[in-house]
Amino acid sequence: MPPAGLQANCAECFGLCCVALPFAASNDFAVDKEAGTPCGNLQADFRCGIHAQLRAKGFRGCTVFDCFGAGQKVSQHTFGGRDWRTHPGTARQMFAVFPVMRQLHELLAYVTEALDRPECRPAHAGLRRAAEKLERLTLGPAEVLAELATEAVRDEVNALLVRAGELVRTAVPGKKKNHRGADLFGARLKNAKLSGACLRGACLIAADLSGADLRSADVIGADFRDADLSGADLTDAVFLTQSQLTAARGDARTRLPDDLARPAHWRD
Repeated sequence: MPPAGLQANCAECFGLCCVALPFAASNDFAVDKEAGTPCGNLQADFRCGIHAQLRAKGFRGCTVFDCFGAGQKVSQHTFGGRDWRTHPGTARQMFAVFPVMRQLHELLAYVTEALDRPECRPAHAGLRRAAEKLERLTLGPAEVLAELATEAVRDEVNALLVRAGELVRTAVPGKKKNHRGADLFGARLKNAKLSGACLRGACLIAADLSGADLRSADVIGADFRDADLSGADLTDAVFLTQSQLTAARGDARTRLPDDLARPAHWRD
């Protein structure tokens, strides 16, 4: 599980994901909203007025979003507790910094996981340097963060994460499947043997992965929206996030890493 600072703490955030980011009416959102415009469900205290009913009200997309702790970092550190309502002059810059901080925190979460895995020990020196650099960047001033070239940072860190994923997968006996970036929309993968597979960036929307063996598979960036994970084994899956699970479907038989929770909407 990521450290507390890399887990969302909405009580310490000024509702940044509900304001800074845009969304379009779809299966995930009931209405359109422009970036920088507060969601109609955001209350004066920066809490969501329909938090307990988001799925029922058509805001499923909100339930799968994870800022990796970027919201409270921007709110309490970068802007020192000055919220965009009381200090409207901060709004534009705060909303520009938030998505940058989110990317940095997401990368930090992945690097932290890799550092916790003994299989990744050959890459730990580089990962530690990356973690230190990412942390320094997150502590920078708002004007620097707003202009940060995140693509270059992501490319540099991603090379280390690719290596880390390969180290974990190599430890799995036998031949491993490579579905990196594959379009597996609606694929029939029931009971598939995917232990140690590379599923980085794969589109698995609505795929049938029931009963699949996904142990030690690298799933960073894989899209599991509406994928059926009933009875699947995701023990030790690499870079699996809570938001990926929340976007999917599963049941009581689905095996998960110890540090991730079974989503409330999954079947018993």
